[in-house]
Amino acid sequence: MTLDEATAALLAQLAAAETLPLHEMTPRDARAMMAAANGPAATAPEMAAVRDALVSVSGGHVPVRVLTPGGRPRAVIVYYHGGGWVLGALDEVDALGRQLAHRTGSVVVLVDYRLAPEFRFPTAVDDSWAALRWTAEHLTELADGPLPLLVAGDSAGGNLAAVMAHRAKAAGGPSIAVQVLAYPVTDCDLDTTSYRDPANQLMVSRDDMIWFWDHYAPVPAARVHPDASPLRSPDLSRLPPAVILTAEHDVLRDEGELYATLLARVGVPVRHKRFTGQMHGFFTMTRELPGADAAMDFVVAGIAEQLK
Repeated sequence: MTLDEATAALLAQLAAAETLPLHEMTPRDARAMMAAANGPAATAPEMAAVRDALVSVSGGHVPVRVLTPGGRPRAVIVYYHGGGWVLGALDEVDALGRQLAHRTGSVVVLVDYRLAPEFRFPTAVDDSWAALRWTAEHLTELADGPLPLLVAGDSAGGNLAAVMAHRAKAAGGPSIAVQVLAYPVTDCDLDTTSYRDPANQLMVSRDDMIWFWDHYAPVPAARVHPDASPLRSPDLSRLPPAVILTAEHDVLRDEGELYATLLARVGVPVRHKRFTGQMHGFFTMTRELPGADAAMDFVVAGIAEQLK
């Protein structure tokens, strides 16, 4: 195993705390644990404006948070948080959203899609689509002009961002300038090499992903739908340029890298990097892992390359 020192130290700290494995928790207990660990960071960049809003969806409303940095924005990024479609909340991704807004000079819209098992597939997909369309309809209000629209997300959020790129293509809009996918879930195959590698059973293990999938899409037929497993889409062409990062020690590594390869094969511009010594979740661990800074640098450069 070649984990970097900061990651190894964090894992040792977590092991000493003797916390139950995620897959042995109830969703309620897991959410409480995640909320305690990922609260707002005092060092997050200040925004020129922060506004919470509600997006109408079937059966209710989905909260979104609009983060506006100083200066004239260059783009609008709709960001979908990770958490296996079971965990995650606006406050837990707020610090990352602020960094992304500050570093890219873009308005960031964080989406609080409804979670499983209370709301199973395809609710998260439908909520994500509603939030994307809401953002597109409010571009002038959010950014004072028709700026490029991006989708982004990590893990299950990367899954949703990828699916949004497909939906937008199928619907003829809104036009997506870039899709940013951090170690995305792209398939339901739990038996890839990276899934089976003992060195990858770290922050998120194969058993944890089984737990997530069982809560999100317990029916096997649903899991192979392209809205759940975008790797299985019959047509990956004509999708937006992709910025994709993967982690060396991650059960999701192979499917993320295969997705990058297949996109490039059909002519989609792809900027991909595997971050050595890193594990699943590192991109969002801005307070704990220096590797998160390197990943943010990669994302910022990838977005700038596509928007120049």
